[in-house]
Amino acid sequence: MEHHRHDHSPAGRKAVPINEATESQLAEKTLHAHDHAMPNNGNGQAAHGQHGHDHHAMMINDFRKRFWVTLLLSVPVVVISPMVQHILGYRLELPYNQYIALALSSVIFFYGGWPFLTGLRDELKAGSPGMMTLIGIAITVAYVYSAATVFGLEGMDFFWELATLIVIMLLGHWIEMKSVLGASRALELLVSLMPSEAHLVRDGQTLDIRTDQLQKGDLILVKPGEKVPADGLVEEGESYLNESMLTGESKPVQKSKDSSVIGGSINGNGSLRVRVQGTGAESYLSKVIRLVQDAQKTKSATQHLADKAARWLTYIALLAGFSTFAVWLLLGAELAFALERMVTVMVISCPHALGLAVPLVVAISTAISARNGLLIRNRTAFENARKITTILFDKTGTLTQGAHQVARVVAFTQDLPERELLRLAAGVEQHSEHYISQGILTRAKAENLAVPSAAQFNYLPGKGLEGMVEGKSVKVVGPNYLKEYGIAVPAGDAEEGVETVVYVLVDGTVAGFISLRDQIRPESAEAIKTLKENGIKNLLLTGDNDRVARSVSDALRMDGFLANVLPHQKQEKVKELQSRGEFVAMTGDGVNDAPALAQADVGIAVGSGTDVAAETADIILVNSNPRDIASLILFGKATYRKMIQNIVWATAYNVVALPLAAGVLYKQGIMVSPAVGAALMSLSTVIVALNAQLLRRQVNL
Repeated sequence: MEHHRHDHSPAGRKAVPINEATESQLAEKTLHAHDHAMPNNGNGQAAHGQHGHDHHAMMINDFRKRFWVTLLLSVPVVVISPMVQHILGYRLELPYNQYIALALSSVIFFYGGWPFLTGLRDELKAGSPGMMTLIGIAITVAYVYSAATVFGLEGMDFFWELATLIVIMLLGHWIEMKSVLGASRALELLVSLMPSEAHLVRDGQTLDIRTDQLQKGDLILVKPGEKVPADGLVEEGESYLNESMLTGESKPVQKSKDSSVIGGSINGNGSLRVRVQGTGAESYLSKVIRLVQDAQKTKSATQHLADKAARWLTYIALLAGFSTFAVWLLLGAELAFALERMVTVMVISCPHALGLAVPLVVAISTAISARNGLLIRNRTAFENARKITTILFDKTGTLTQGAHQVARVVAFTQDLPERELLRLAAGVEQHSEHYISQGILTRAKAENLAVPSAAQFNYLPGKGLEGMVEGKSVKVVGPNYLKEYGIAVPAGDAEEGVETVVYVLVDGTVAGFISLRDQIRPESAEAIKTLKENGIKNLLLTGDNDRVARSVSDALRMDGFLANVLPHQKQEKVKELQSRGEFVAMTGDGVNDAPALAQADVGIAVGSGTDVAAETADIILVNSNPRDIASLILFGKATYRKMIQNIVWATAYNVVALPLAAGVLYKQGIMVSPAVGAALMSLSTVIVALNAQLLRRQVNL
């Protein structure tokens, strides 16, 4: 047993960086505005997302204002309409009736319809006609034709249809944008977690400075109840930190000297002095925000499918609209009727719901995942979680805790009970930072033992260490030492090949042994059970021997294990399973897992792992909790279901509504007016938005 010094600096949690935030592409689809980059506050961190939030709020307020003004102006237009009077059976004649309707409708058209007219212009200029093109053409045709009837063209105007159409479209957009804003606020909430001020400790004085002025190496004071202003290491103090908004870990995490802290986490009752390690773009929070933003912007195969369908639907709607107009004219219908059918077709077949179907689910699912410690780098892989048939688990650090802990303390004599044996061993081991030493000291601390000091401490290279503790000669050594000196090992040995064993010799006599093993995480069994219930085969993939692999596999009731797998062979094992038609997910945390993570159909890195593993993975689990793997797969399935539901709803709505708008069932007395068409189109969009919001209740992450 060779004792040597290890670097015990806390491992950094891996994510992908962000130093600025931009508006969600989802908002672009809805607001038809250009990307507005958030101002940078000087240290690479987005300036609290305020610009994006303000812009969204301004757009929503603008639509709300246009809606109410247009609604008030529409009331008299509807009331004085001859058609409405005929339908409702009343008579109201005003002097210059038509001119009043034209004047009010002109304000409604240019003021209420302005967002759609500018959208039409922008889409045509970009060469990509879409939803705004359809609405813009529809309301323009309706307005121009109706105005022409006032000045002598034969036919009946439909000012009231135009007014109600614009009112309903504005209402639909207003409701929809509020829903979109709720999804995009997730980024702003993350950005706002960082406090604006920090307490800098310099030359014994405490100065209050802006967070963006902090530099790496600064010493800061974090008072009870305050937010930690930057990533760093605790130099002094002890407290519990609430990291739930950052990592999804619900329980406060204890922090003491040399513990790592994350900027944005909330301090408990203790006071901490923290040495700054990461600020701005280097901070964990900034990296998470960049990852969320990139994931929201990256389009998956499903989203590309929805985009393609929406584009084709736009072309079909334009063609159907003009064709409807031509066919009705050829059939001898009046010009007003033919125009009304064309307008209704264009409005009702707007691919708005289809265009929103996937992006809103993307925004919501990515935000929910980030809040719960699941960081998505590859959206297609995330959605493909539904296809996983086999998942490979690395053992150390994934299913197990990755740190050897004392499993048993066994005393061979009654003169030296277990607690005393552990206390003496800890006295010698306190001089080493080897994982065995740390395991023994952790156990001694857990049992509230007062660790005695040791004199004449000495390493025994490759065998153990020794020292004088309270006048006794104490050696903590491995089996090789006993064999070398021909010392017989008493009965009661540890489980060979599964546990690491050190023997404690007191004054030359073997007083007992301490066994250590990499403990299985408490959450691992539940994760494996959930995967099995969902029909996903799970295998252990480890470089450990058969006995260790079998003990972990059996304890968790896994479907099997692959042992003695060298680092370069892990990728081959993944390929082998893929060649058999399996859709493989791989989880791991080390450099040796990186090739396998890249090869797997879905690569999942646990957050306590190395940067290389996280860079090659599709998804990163911040908490290193195996239960999150099962939650991730189920949430990926739920997300995909929501996308498909939305696409099916939006497409089916158009398949049914478009023929009705064209007047296919006109002879059967079934007709859809432009206003009803607008209401149906808006309703379909709102239904898609609400269905996406239900994703929040799908899986308990």
